[in-house]
Amino acid sequence: MFGLIIGLFTGGIAGWLAGKIMNNEGSMMRNILLGIVGGIVGNVVLGFIGIHGSGLIGSIIVAVVGSCIIIWLVNNLSGR
Repeated sequence: MFGLIIGLFTGGIAGWLAGKIMNNEGSMMRNILLGIVGGIVGNVVLGFIGIHGSGLIGSIIVAVVGSCIIIWLVNNLSGR
């Protein structure tokens, strides 16, 4: 249960940071939700090339990368 809470917290921070990095005009809630999904995507994508986040900071970095990918995809698919 504690791991789930930490995962949601990490995804929320990552989504917020990715929104700032990508200069995304979406709402903060949207960025947080994309960050949570981005955490999963970041683990999968970076795992394929052999990069894994260790600890809280590493997890946030991996999730930010995944969140940036998700934000980029959502913006391109929605025509923004």
